Amino acid sequence: MEQGPSATTEPVEFKPVRNPVIRYLLMAVGWLCVALGTAGIFLPVLPTTPFLLLAAACFVRCSPKFYYWLVGHPRLGKYLLYYLNGKGMPFKAKIYTLLLMWTSLMLTAFVILDSPAPRVVFPLIGLGVSIYILRLPTLKLSADTAKSSDTEL
Repeated sequence: MEQGPSATTEPVEFKPVRNPVIRYLLMAVGWLCVALGTAGIFLPVLPTTPFLLLAAACFVRCSPKFYYWLVGHPRLGKYLLYYLNGKGMPFKAKIYTLLLMWTSLMLTAFVILDSPAPRVVFPLIGLGVSIYILRLPTLKLSADTAKSSDTEL
């Protein structure tokens, strides 16, 4: 088991893939997910955290160096670590996530698409994701952490 200098308090078990083709494929998918997750910060229709979690899962199988880069990133890493360590999400992040998700789902289902299926399926998906997010522990940030996270959300 390896652990990076500032990554987590709990060790991460790396099981690197030996097949070079699979390893490069995981690396490519990981970087694609980092790019999509970063774009998701600015585009409400793209989810940030699921892409970053997928990138972390890919990197843990192909590159401990990139995994530690991701979880140690000053903007992205902190919330990944909170989630990965089971600490949950800050209240402000939950509200932000739910508002953006419901806005994009409802706009897509009722304004952009002209089909009855999304009008039923999208709210059901939103309900499921909302229940999941609301059931996550609410992370209480310290005063110093809250100041820095205001600029990061």
